[in-house]
Amino acid sequence: MDWLQNIDWFSILKCFVTGGLICVIGQILIDKTKLTPARILVIFVTTGVILGALGIYQYIVDFAGAGATVPLTGFGYNLAKGAIKAVKEVGILGAFTGGVTAAAGGIAAAIFFGYIASLISKPKMKKE
Repeated sequence: MDWLQNIDWFSILKCFVTGGLICVIGQILIDKTKLTPARILVIFVTTGVILGALGIYQYIVDFAGAGATVPLTGFGYNLAKGAIKAVKEVGILGAFTGGVTAAAGGIAAAIFFGYIASLISKPKMKKE
């Protein structure tokens, strides 16, 4: 039980609350608008890209850690961060390749686990 003393409970709380707030925003968009889940996904990723490119999302990541990097906005942030880094290293071509390179692990995991989920579930269309 000594390992319990080494846990930073405040960091876990910040992570949980930040990730939860991002999820609450998504749930409000699902419940109160006619936006489809695909459009909400695009909004979240685009918001992450914009906030990442402006340097604002880095403050959220520094505060919340995985609570900010795991949701879809974190994916957009990772794309922007990778593109900016690649532009500095290889020039303008990096704007097209850097984001995908930085997010390759997440993309591969999403494809793999999406495939597994498709094998074990029966998707249904959302009723209007």
